[in-house]
This record gives sequence, structure tokens and C-alpha cells, in this order.
Amino acid sequence: MARAGQPMAGQRVVVVGGTSGMGLATVRAAAALGAEAVAAGRRPAARREPVPGVRQLVADVADEGSVRALFDTVSEFDHLLVTASPGQPGAFLGQDLAAARTFMDGKFFGGWLCARYAAPRLRGRGSITFVTGGAVVRPPAHGSMIAAAFAAVEALTRALAVELGPVRVNTLRPGYTDSEMWSFLPEGQRSDLRRRVADAMPVKRMGTPADIAHAAIFLMTNPQVTGTVLEVSGGETLVNTLEGPQ
Repeated sequence: MARAGQPMAGQRVVVVGGTSGMGLATVRAAAALGAEAVAAGRRPAARREPVPGVRQLVADVADEGSVRALFDTVSEFDHLLVTASPGQPGAFLGQDLAAARTFMDGKFFGGWLCARYAAPRLRGRGSITFVTGGAVVRPPAHGSMIAAAFAAVEALTRALAVELGPVRVNTLRPGYTDSEMWSFLPEGQRSDLRRRVADAMPVKRMGTPADIAHAAIFLMTNPQVTGTVLEVSGGETLVNTLEGPQ
């Protein structure tokens, strides 16, 4: 039974990719709203940022046995968010088939596996939410497999919304988000990226993991939203990369 200030009390939320970035932000947000949150990812539990009251499990979306074991362990639950994106995207002419498949296997089939083994365990009118990105609309150089995998996930979303109803299936499409994915940049370059994104985007700021978590919670809790791609990009798809409006 939900209590005042805890609208997700009594619900169990599983976030695959919940050990960092937007996944971790969603785990925190769900727990703050009273949900029993489960953070799953490849990173060993001992190397994760501790979150009070959050259950930490290990799972690899590229391994069917690992995904099956995750949901066998979780048992019944209410909402699934899949943010994990393992893979090795690269230049089209620089890849062989095995390399090209890594991102499709990790992003598309990883999400497919999670949905496949989660769906039978979802309670009542539960939900599944995938994550793609602005590259599906504006493919970056050397990002053909990223765009292809994202497009496949968004198509799967619409198909599963029909097939799995009343379970709801949606996708989040973030834009530039100031998360750990940019940790490979030296701090000076990362600060410059934040400035260029803020200058280019209509909202004049770079997104944060908390922005994505807010949208993920909305998709989990609104019972009338399914088959939808919710863009949370600050208007990224309305401008020419970081160069300003069209």
C-alpha cells in the first residue's frame, strides 16, 4: 500500500545497469519513493557505490544464463529498467562482423533477454523500460551499429507493448547526459563539453542522470503510457550536434 510521500511503497524495481550513471540515479529515486530497488550489473558488488536499502545483484546482459539467474533470484516484481549497453561500436569499414555484432548483441539482444525473462515475473500492470539515445535520430560518425541497435530497440518497444499488454513497454531516449560515460575525458575537456552542450541546446544546460531517473519513474508510474519513446534530450534532435539551431 502506497503511503504519503512514498508512492512506490510495496513495489519492486529492477534496474539492469543500475550500478552507475542514469541507472544508479533511478535506483536512488525509486528507493526514495519507497520502492524495493534492485541494482544489477556486471560490476562486482564490492566495487559499487553503496546505496542504503538497495539490493545489489550481479548480471551480464550478454549471457543468457546470467540474465535467467537474475530474474529467478528476483522472483516477482513490478518494474524493469534496462540501461546496460555493452559492446564495441566503431567505424563501419573498420569492423568485421564479430565486432559489429557486439553492440547489437549487448544493446538489442541484451534488452531482449531482460524483457524475455522478466515479463513472466512482472506483477499486474507492471512495466519494462529500455534506453536508447539521440543517435537513433542523428547517427554520429563511426556510430552505425549504435544507431541500428537503438532503432531495433525502439521497434521492439512498440511490438512488445502490443504483445505483452497490460504490461507496459516504453523507451527513454536521452541526449547528452553528464554521467560516468564521459569519465574518459580529462576534466578540462569534460568542462568544455558541458559548455558546448549548454551553448547548443535549447534548454541551455547538459542533462544529468537525475533528469533521466525522473523520466524513468514517470514511465513506471503512469498507467496510461505504453509503446512510447520518451525523448529527454534538452532539444538535442532540434539542433546540429553542438553547433546550434538548424
